[in-house]
Amino acid sequence: MTDPLLVADLSESQLLSRIFPLLPHGQATIVGPGDDAAVVRAPDGRFVVSTDVLVENHHFRRAWSSGYDVGWRAAMQNLADCAAMGARTTSLVVALVIPPSLEVEWVTDLARGLADACALHGAAVVGGDLSGGENVVVAVTVHGDLEGRGPVLRSGARPGDVLAHAGVLGRSAAGLALLEADRSAVSPGLVESFLRPAPPLDSGVDAAVAGATAMLDVSDGLLRDAGRIAAASGVVLDLEDPYVVLAGDVAALQPACEELGTDPLSWLLTGGEDHGMLATFPEGVQLPQGFRAIGRVKGTVVETSDRQTWTGSIPESPMTVMVCGAAPTVDGPGWDHFAG
Repeated sequence: MTDPLLVADLSESQLLSRIFPLLPHGQATIVGPGDDAAVVRAPDGRFVVSTDVLVENHHFRRAWSSGYDVGWRAAMQNLADCAAMGARTTSLVVALVIPPSLEVEWVTDLARGLADACALHGAAVVGGDLSGGENVVVAVTVHGDLEGRGPVLRSGARPGDVLAHAGVLGRSAAGLALLEADRSAVSPGLVESFLRPAPPLDSGVDAAVAGATAMLDVSDGLLRDAGRIAAASGVVLDLEDPYVVLAGDVAALQPACEELGTDPLSWLLTGGEDHGMLATFPEGVQLPQGFRAIGRVKGTVVETSDRQTWTGSIPESPMTVMVCGAAPTVDGPGWDHFAG
């Protein structure tokens, strides 16, 4: 049996020559990989830009994740950031740190994962950087086109708006928990949700067209990310009964809950990395296909010299996010990169 080809066996140019042919070109690309920089059309006159990283043993483990899985996740979490602004992704640039002992096939699988996720949404991978290091790091910068629309910010929610969500909740967190407990066979679908999330990216543009007042993607948990909309908008959000409005997700989580003895609310409210769209819409607006109403904007935060008070029908003790008018009954607000 032939030993696998390692990164250390190839020069940088040789490795790149295996990666470039796998990457999608995209309709907005004028100059792709191979020069000092790419050139991408921006017909709107503006472009949306965001960046994110995946770090080995922090965001993924090679024991669980194939190169394809990591490439897919790296693309999807960035595509979701762009979609949450109401934009369509045009291009990505990818910086990759890899150890010399890594198999070349793992790296080309990562490129295939990136390519398939991007091609699914008409986006290109137009370049990046390659470096050696002790662990795998994938840093992606995404660019998007607003197509003449205004960006949908986190700061536009207003009292009376409907809070709605498109996509799934809690499934990526449940899949991670199953992997950590070595129980992945209990629910392969949940594990797949962690390894290869499939957010409804078109819903971001649909929400913008429908008049969404605020939006983001749920990457760090529903409570934490809803709190970001609340803080940016100066309002309080009140979620309806999760067992009712999120009944489909509760049912999907049940096998893992029974196996691990976990309350589904923990994953539903604090589990991240499903990358669904969380948005607010004016009352009376027909929600775009795929969105479900899960709560309301109940009041406005009023800053005073010594405390916060609220306008609207809300409790005296201020909270930016409530569940059925009360404090959430789960531990922790969601994922934090430094607090864990």
